[in-house]
Amino acid sequence: MKGRRNLTIVIKLGTSSIVDEKTHEPLLSVLSVIVETAVQLHKDGHRVVIVSSGAIAIGLRRMEVEKRPKHLPATQALAAVGQCRLMSLYDSLFGHLQQPVAQILLTRNDIADRTQYLNAQNTFAELLDMGVIPIVNENNTIAVSEINFGDNDTLSAITAAMVQADYLFLMTDVDCLYDKNPRIYADAQPIEVVQDISALAADVSTAGSSLGTGGMSTKIVAARLASSAGVTTVIARSSDPGNIANIVRYVQAFKETQIYSSSSLSSPAEETNPSASIISLPNGISKPPLHTRFIPDPHPIRDRSFWLLHGLAPHGTIYIDEGAHRALIAKAGLLPVGVVDVEGPFAQQEAVRLVVVKRLSKHNSPDFPTSIPAPIPLTNSSLLRESENELYDKKAPLLEIGRALVNYSATQVARIKGLRSTEIQSVLGYADSEYVALRENISLLKTGSKGSGTVTPKLADRSIGHEDA
Repeated sequence: MKGRRNLTIVIKLGTSSIVDEKTHEPLLSVLSVIVETAVQLHKDGHRVVIVSSGAIAIGLRRMEVEKRPKHLPATQALAAVGQCRLMSLYDSLFGHLQQPVAQILLTRNDIADRTQYLNAQNTFAELLDMGVIPIVNENNTIAVSEINFGDNDTLSAITAAMVQADYLFLMTDVDCLYDKNPRIYADAQPIEVVQDISALAADVSTAGSSLGTGGMSTKIVAARLASSAGVTTVIARSSDPGNIANIVRYVQAFKETQIYSSSSLSSPAEETNPSASIISLPNGISKPPLHTRFIPDPHPIRDRSFWLLHGLAPHGTIYIDEGAHRALIAKAGLLPVGVVDVEGPFAQQEAVRLVVVKRLSKHNSPDFPTSIPAPIPLTNSSLLRESENELYDKKAPLLEIGRALVNYSATQVARIKGLRSTEIQSVLGYADSEYVALRENISLLKTGSKGSGTVTPKLADRSIGHEDA
């Protein structure tokens, strides 16, 4: 196609996609096709990043261990052994096609620091400019539950946002999402296009393998994160990675010729059957095999806002009233007068959740006439702390509306909550700032418009699945 734009494509490969579940042998036939596909995409002018699991599984094979150990140091040791051999394998396969590759190992701590996040982002940019294909994995040799991503689906979504990718491919052992489990129900219908993830009614009962247990739930979470950053996310079958190029050509054909647009997906029937919106296919472009495509948010969250929401693990919660919420929407900072309560042992300049509650006691708080969009319900109701003097309606649902880097610790915020900024000095003995959090250090979740709402998986929610390195 003439005038084709060069794209940035992130391909995520799970352990079960590249390693035999029983023998732990690498699936060389699949890996070879993946390498050929990545190199061909690169030759076509696209920038390619691979996020690959498999280190622990390959370590099991190398050390002749039958099952993944439960002891953390043993698992970390196997990851160290396996990662070496995994990269050696990739380097050998890409080397046959004269394609240089690079290894990037990350933990959540690496991106929690803003400087390190930017350093990683700059390294990705330089490697891609040099024509190198980065191969990313979580650094499980040093990662523990407090600093890991939880699964490589999440890591791939954050990577896609860091490199401002056009596409994220989540390769799995099924063709696409279904409304019911296709292994149980013969009448299960495929879901080919998802425009509103919050309204998605898909079967997520498919768990991960014994080697990598990411499962379908984590892929939907990853799709939500990537879509919020403006990335087109695709779930496709890993056994035929050559379809990646076909899917890219197919989607780009409609974008470039303006035959297909997200606005045409107005009915449920059209959302699950994109061919209903197709007028004609350009010459040489055929419909690819089944896959699920998530339409990216037309107003993406990027750069610092994305980092605040998804790069940092929250260390606590600040409960604010509706007036403070209106002030944040109007681009004002968070003043102590709008704080109702705090929870968690967070320190100065650490990230916290912002949760809106209905204040029961009358209190002067910022009052802006701006309407409040519906926030995202906070699922963990245990965050609500019992108090002798109820300051807010504890029967109302908890509504998380964003994240913030705070200027004061939890103890300090608890002392100045509900006060005017002019009173901070007299209470604390000093006043670093009149704001609990500056507006530039606050990022709000997008919930008011149709599209992919965004929720960052919390550390407490990691039990839904963990795919090994």
